[in-house]
Amino acid sequence: MQKLIWIGAFCMLFTFASLEIEAQPKERADVAEQDQWNLTGIYATKADWQKDKEQISKKLDEIAQFAGILAKDADTLYKGLSLYFDIIQAYQKFTSYSTFLKDQDLRVSETQAMGQEASNLGNLLAEKTAFIAPELAQVNETVIRQYIQDKPELQPFRMFLENIIRTKAHTLSDAEERIMALTGIIQQNAYDIFKIFANAEFQYPEITISNGQKIQLTSAIFGKSRSLPNRQDREKVFQTFFESLAKFQNTFGANLVAELRNHYFVVKARKYNSCLEAQLYSEKIPVEVYHTLIQQVNKSLPTLHKFLELKKKALGVDQLHYYDLYVPITPKLHLAYQIPDAQKIVLDSLNPMGEECQNMLMSAFANRWIDYMPTKGKRSGAYCNGSIYDMHPFILMNWTDEYSSISTLTHELGHALHSYLANKAQPFATAGYSIFIAEIASTFNENLLNQYLIDHAANDQEKLFLLGSYLENLRTTIFRQTLFAEFELQVHEKIEKGEPLTGESMSAIYLDIVRKYYGHDQGLCIVEPYIAYEWMYVPHFYYNFYVYQYSTSLIYSTAIAQKVFDKDPTIMAKYLGLLKSGGSDYPIELIQKSGILDPLSSEPFELTMKRMTQVMEQIEQQMFSEKK
Repeated sequence: MQKLIWIGAFCMLFTFASLEIEAQPKERADVAEQDQWNLTGIYATKADWQKDKEQISKKLDEIAQFAGILAKDADTLYKGLSLYFDIIQAYQKFTSYSTFLKDQDLRVSETQAMGQEASNLGNLLAEKTAFIAPELAQVNETVIRQYIQDKPELQPFRMFLENIIRTKAHTLSDAEERIMALTGIIQQNAYDIFKIFANAEFQYPEITISNGQKIQLTSAIFGKSRSLPNRQDREKVFQTFFESLAKFQNTFGANLVAELRNHYFVVKARKYNSCLEAQLYSEKIPVEVYHTLIQQVNKSLPTLHKFLELKKKALGVDQLHYYDLYVPITPKLHLAYQIPDAQKIVLDSLNPMGEECQNMLMSAFANRWIDYMPTKGKRSGAYCNGSIYDMHPFILMNWTDEYSSISTLTHELGHALHSYLANKAQPFATAGYSIFIAEIASTFNENLLNQYLIDHAANDQEKLFLLGSYLENLRTTIFRQTLFAEFELQVHEKIEKGEPLTGESMSAIYLDIVRKYYGHDQGLCIVEPYIAYEWMYVPHFYYNFYVYQYSTSLIYSTAIAQKVFDKDPTIMAKYLGLLKSGGSDYPIELIQKSGILDPLSSEPFELTMKRMTQVMEQIEQQMFSEKK
């Protein structure tokens, strides 16, 4: 099955030091047509969507007829796999449409029901096709490879077949695979409980800040208020928020342990060595990549500590505390971007990528690939869905005119470009790509945008702000996300060893890691005891070794962008070749084949730390040279 249904947003966000009241969102009917995506090209009507459901269901009955005979000969294998991928292609279109409609307005029960229909059909698809992998795994690999050689039409399915051969040791019997498929209905339970409790039922505390304003510290408001300009306010925000979470330490702990045990169940059932190996195995990512990330980032902590010294100096404080980390290192500056102006900036900043990419971007802007405006009931955040193979990608946004909006748009257009190029260059079976590479594409765009804005800053203040925003992004993505990855690895290892794991012990583990990263024992940044509870509100710990990709991908993309800035004449062709390769090989192999960099070496880390150091030096020179 295609790995990628859609890519969720991971954006370079900048938190402003204020709690300005946002304008009330409009109703969707009040938004200009050019600011809404056009979904009519997917299905003209919902009745057409229902017809597709009937067709997919019929094809699922047809695929069942291949059970027991799928590998009888090359022709039968080709017919069976062609039908299977036809079903997957149709289902991705089917489920994407229901997702788009649902996300436009989460208050509409009809589209909520459509989403459930799509989910139910997806579960049926997994159940009906569960025989394919175990049946093919029983065939001698030389026979499968002979089939591919004898029938060239099987070539698009080579990666699918190679992966079955490679994962044979972890493939179960037909009956067992059916049972594993059925566990899908319970695998999301812990995360669903977390979402309901954290977003709907948890009683978030209310505080009064120094200006007399009362604030209820929901997760979203906490994210904004942690950068308040008044230091006592920030301290109160952090302490109140995390100590409120601490009251439910056992509940959060038991729920996360349930999720970790889900992961360990897969390890035991499929005979993997660890939860980490099980999660990385399907994309043939060596566990060394994960361990190397943690080792290299720990080795690079002196660079983070240099950042902490710079922040302390910029804020003018005698002692830096954890609650100071989200205050901008550079003076507050509000940069406003109207959508038409932002589109031009994006086009100009991504101009080094060439004519084909420019044409795609202009088409995206002109032909309504993007749903821009926040409206009542609309899903928050942003994402790009490029999984409808014979159409263009679609992007959901919640535009605010701020710097974060143009950065987010650029990020999502990186995913769109990746999908566009891969779908154009690859057959459907190898068009879907790994998130591991997807986040390189999105953050590479951000690197180009940021450098363009710095080069074209209207004044020194604006340049300083952009440099500071870029630096904060490196800190929160490379170091913070790796910190998360290290915590995630340690708690999984506790489960694997059969050691007791509770909310209290997870808090102790988390606090130790945070204090190590931020130099607490050296006095660089004081990490208060209540920061131990920060893990409780982070949803990513339910994503199963997901966050390491944020850090790794940004490190790779920053290294690639640095080569672009250094005028390497070969780098852009290599980079676009990587995007066009889709899922035609495993991620590490694709990066190695592209010749763009060696993902298993220290080079990407060294280039990224070099860039981070250069940015800090620029900021320090500009901020403090006049004061000397």
